[in-house]
Amino acid sequence: MKQSFAAMILGGTGQVGGAAVAELLAIPECREVVMFTRKPIAARSRVRNVVLDTGAADFAERTAALARGVISQGPVSAVSCVGVGSGSGRWSEEELQQLEVGVVGAFARGCHDAGIAQFCLLSAAGSTARSRFRYARVMGMKEDTVRNVGFARLAIFRPGIIVGNAHTPAWVGWLGSLVPGPFGNIDQRILGRSIAAEIALHSREAGEVTLENAAMKRLAAQFNSVL
Repeated sequence: MKQSFAAMILGGTGQVGGAAVAELLAIPECREVVMFTRKPIAARSRVRNVVLDTGAADFAERTAALARGVISQGPVSAVSCVGVGSGSGRWSEEELQQLEVGVVGAFARGCHDAGIAQFCLLSAAGSTARSRFRYARVMGMKEDTVRNVGFARLAIFRPGIIVGNAHTPAWVGWLGSLVPGPFGNIDQRILGRSIAAEIALHSREAGEVTLENAAMKRLAAQFNSVL
């Protein structure tokens, strides 16, 4: 982690995104976190806020133009922590696809076109475009969309029930504690730390990796040992 790096993040104002930003800023080598938002956010040290209309037709092109400027200062990784989560039941499948597939896909294409090699994608346990369940199906479509962009390094994060999250009711977290494996609980701080760890430790590696609960916990613990 001796070389400085920057991270560009979409969805950084959400619960998981906020955890990832906090973990990235805790790394001395992280020179800057560029947060894409639809509305201005409060100023923070080493955080650059870029306000863009993520639904605009030229969102990918504007992302690419900005990313090239960030890359000129040194290595850059990209992160999408976009996710509707517990509120997805109030969205139609078309609305979910517009956000999860359309906006995230445009962000990914812009980052790739600018030359960013590493992309971290927040998804969900059980995601597949062939699923009978709407949310898992849309998450799988999002994964396929980003996969087809062609990043040299793609890390897909598939958490189960995210605890420590304002959107997760206490009873859901209790239920999740009884469920072993990928569909059980993971603390959002651990999830955020695993995203930061992927960027700090594996940005120069190639290939695709899918991380479920156990793998994210191991990666976060590994990261703790080298900080």
